[in-house]
Amino acid sequence: MKFVDIVKGKTLGSVLINVVLAIGTILILGTVYFYIYLPNTTNHGESIEVPDLLGVPIDQLAAKLDSVELRYEVGDSSYSADYPPLTVLQQFPKAGHKVKRNRKVYVSINRNHPPTLPLPNLFGDGQSGSLLNAEAILRSNELKRGRIIYQRNPNRDLLIEIRIKGKVVKPGTRVEKGSVVDLVVGDGAGPRDFVLNNLVGLRYQNALLRLGNLSLHLGGVEIPEDVDTTGVELFVFKHVPSAGDSVSIGDPVTIWIGPKGYTIKDDEHKDEGN
Repeated sequence: MKFVDIVKGKTLGSVLINVVLAIGTILILGTVYFYIYLPNTTNHGESIEVPDLLGVPIDQLAAKLDSVELRYEVGDSSYSADYPPLTVLQQFPKAGHKVKRNRKVYVSINRNHPPTLPLPNLFGDGQSGSLLNAEAILRSNELKRGRIIYQRNPNRDLLIEIRIKGKVVKPGTRVEKGSVVDLVVGDGAGPRDFVLNNLVGLRYQNALLRLGNLSLHLGGVEIPEDVDTTGVELFVFKHVPSAGDSVSIGDPVTIWIGPKGYTIKDDEHKDEGN
């Protein structure tokens, strides 16, 4: 009996032979697919090391990645003063990672123009500030401290003026992130007598800082009898010497504090006049 007749037969032996043939066919096809076809089409076992793209200009990315059979896609853009405009700031996967051929590398590009931000107030609420505090505020706002320019003033390192590219700049002016900010401060060698500025309206803690910046000290704190200070934010509503008076370094200043907007009653004015 021929093999073809056996296969076509309806006996138990014929059925078993057909089952064995079917299983063998599946095994052969599976072996070819998983061990020959799939590795050849997916580059199985082959990997490429992602190159370092940080700082590479965007117009050179295609050529750099084509040479290692990779592609790129721009994911987003941001700004850093540490890199030239239109260069790579970040990449994923990172440099050195192993990937398959033709894989996309996602990059973040440095903006052509830096974003702007309002110049922070380096003076504080009392329109004065120290060099140390100004430097800390500049760093936290991604601005660079430039030259320190000393000016005749009895208060060492008291902030007097803010300049960018030689021009005086006021707080709130929009400036480019990463701008170089020059600080004009006191040299501590100016005349010891100066005119006291107004402290009225300052928060109590800010008034203390202001006195320290002016090399004055707190002579005393007065609180009216009708003022309850429990859980209340306190502000200066009077001080002696007063605004416009001449003072010297080291002089004491007495301040009166109360809730915001507090004013002295008429009978208190009369008592002061007697």
